Amino acid sequence: MMRSIVTAVCVDTTTPVRDAFLKPGASATTVYVAGVNAANARHAFAAGVRKAGDEKWSRKAIAVGVSRFGPGAAAAQPDFEAGFGKYHAILGSLQVKARGPKGDPGNYAISQAIGDALHKAKLSGGA
Repeated sequence: MMRSIVTAVCVDTTTPVRDAFLKPGASATTVYVAGVNAANARHAFAAGVRKAGDEKWSRKAIAVGVSRFGPGAAAAQPDFEAGFGKYHAILGSLQVKARGPKGDPGNYAISQAIGDALHKAKLSGGA
């Protein structure tokens, strides 16, 4: 019997939530990619942004966002620390030359060194 992920999470109380998310989510990669590609082909994101306009997000951010920001940030702290810790260690270990005056071409070398280190870590699975 086939059921949607929403049904599995909201109705099936015998399945742990992690199973209701992990298994269907991990196996849905090709469906997800096809859906994103189809949406991109019809420019759905831009159309949705134009349709919603500035009024909706502004109204919701003011009405709801303020009360959710503090609790959301507090709840996200352990996950942020766990996820960012790898990058923090990489950035802390870099030895780069001192920044030059505004517009100095040497400043780009600093950005390049940081980008190279983070990219190397990502490709090696370290970040």
